[in-house]
Amino acid sequence: MTGARYDVAIIGAGVVGTAIARELAHRGLSIVLIEAAADIGTGTSKANTAILHTGFDATPGTLESRLVRRGHQLLRDYAAVTGIAHEPVGALLVAWDAEQQATLPALQAKAVANGYHGTALISAAELYRREPHLGPGALGALAVPDEGIICPWSTPLAFATEAVRGGVQLQLETRVLAVQPGSGAEAHRLQTSRGEISARHVVNAAGLASDELDHAFGHDGFSITPRRGELIVYDKLARPLVNHILLPVPSARGKGVLVAPTVYGNVLLGPTAEDLNDRSDTSSTTAGLAGLLDKGARIVPELVAEEVTAVYAGLRAATEHGDYQLIGHPGQRYVCVGGIRSTGLTAAMAIAEHVLGLLDEAGLTVPGRAAVDPPRLPRLGEASSRPYQRAELIAADPAYGQLVCHCERVSRGEIRDALASDVPPRTLDGLRRRTRALNGRCQGFYCGAEVRDLFERGQQPVSG
Repeated sequence: MTGARYDVAIIGAGVVGTAIARELAHRGLSIVLIEAAADIGTGTSKANTAILHTGFDATPGTLESRLVRRGHQLLRDYAAVTGIAHEPVGALLVAWDAEQQATLPALQAKAVANGYHGTALISAAELYRREPHLGPGALGALAVPDEGIICPWSTPLAFATEAVRGGVQLQLETRVLAVQPGSGAEAHRLQTSRGEISARHVVNAAGLASDELDHAFGHDGFSITPRRGELIVYDKLARPLVNHILLPVPSARGKGVLVAPTVYGNVLLGPTAEDLNDRSDTSSTTAGLAGLLDKGARIVPELVAEEVTAVYAGLRAATEHGDYQLIGHPGQRYVCVGGIRSTGLTAAMAIAEHVLGLLDEAGLTVPGRAAVDPPRLPRLGEASSRPYQRAELIAADPAYGQLVCHCERVSRGEIRDALASDVPPRTLDGLRRRTRALNGRCQGFYCGAEVRDLFERGQQPVSG
């Protein structure tokens, strides 16, 4: 990489960074997407509740509110054409006491202020008709029919695939060590673990490290406090217990603990919300999981008796502000995309549009985007047919009928395709996110050796 020069350097290849790279691709610009980890989407993007939000409960008038609303529309449409698994199951904001019930009309009014008019107040009788396994004592709910669940792994992969096909240089395992901001017409110089590069414009999409990178450009507008969210994943046998995303009435600290189905056929319980100092601590804790089980026992009592497939924790980039820290500095040719919380998955494509405008204000000549067909990704969700279920596919290529991971019904053909893709996995975790292999109830106990063998034999030499 030493001496390489680009029009734009994007730092951070999470769902937001890859969305920005996709937006800038196919325009004749020289773009580099830099990521410290060995794969795209390995930070907050891979460990969230995977909800496609309408933005009904965002703070009206904020940038987040506007971008989530726009992003919901963009990502919903993009998912339909790329094969990203998405199910508009709807959400129910459940009131468990008179005080919470009294706040529901205000939340409905907030939704209207945010431009969303689809909510409806429903009675306790209607709530239990829709969710017969809900715990006793609920007084009613606010129904939000357009909330949905989505695949959080395929989303950044689709963005990155389209970006790479559009000429973006993806540099993984490349850590930015130091920044020398350019002055006047000089390009910015980035010292990385793989050499120095220069770029006329820099976009900071570094997630949990976005404040540190912002400081390197001379700004001190926000600081990141990692907020750990622990979650429990229940077995697919629990899926009939939940029909909607079951949300609590939000508090000042956040949206609280929810119960939600996943596009993979599991059920999620979580997340917790614990502020930390360590930006890498994604461990699960006894206290955190016990707290989730206690709350889950009230929401859906039968759920906590079901088998647990996995537990995990993610870190959200919380700040002292109540809005995204999405700020352009035209004189520096620098854009900061900081403080993007859990709604970033939904808002990613709208954030990318906004960043494009900020780069234009900073003097980047942005040509029109070439007309291209979006990539088609394997459908990982249970709502659509999987390769092992498609006789015509298996007849043409028997590898799609040879199951390797029986828990998740992943075929040898799917693993082969992932390893030969435009953005292939460099780790077993990356392969898991592309195929669901190793992600089932046995957690790789039975298929781990074979999956590892296929991965190692299918690895392509890494250039650079």
